[in-house]
Amino acid sequence: MCRAVIPYLKENPTGKIINLSGGGATSPMPGMSAYAASKVAVVRFTETLALELKLHNIDVNAVAPGAMNTRLLDDVLNNGQNAVTRQYYQNALKQKESGGTPPSKAAELCVYLASDVSNGVTGKLISAVWDDWDNLHNCLNELDSDIYTLRRIV
Repeated sequence: MCRAVIPYLKENPTGKIINLSGGGATSPMPGMSAYAASKVAVVRFTETLALELKLHNIDVNAVAPGAMNTRLLDDVLNNGQNAVTRQYYQNALKQKESGGTPPSKAAELCVYLASDVSNGVTGKLISAVWDDWDNLHNCLNELDSDIYTLRRIV
């Protein structure tokens, strides 16, 4: 999708790309290694694409929507705790009972990132649940650091 829209975005003075990642990018997920690795790949792709498109004023970010009750959660619960760690399974049960994160949280973050207010916020993994995302535009200088990115300890 990115490859398809980038030529059109480059024709405009600004543009926005919002990729969906998730918690699998930020912590290990025993029994779900392919899923977690794919989420990390989305984040690194986002960070790289943001650098490649910065001169074109195209902001590229990844959203971690939060632990939502989806079919993936149902699959984990249906497969039982032998498919994942006991702790992960217990957390999944609690999430199912609590209702999980409302999809509206991620939608609000996406609306913010698509708006002109967020211009300059780019190359970041932003949690709809944990990050103070509606104020990121007020601290653009700080965002040039490693905050909201996947990094090794240096």
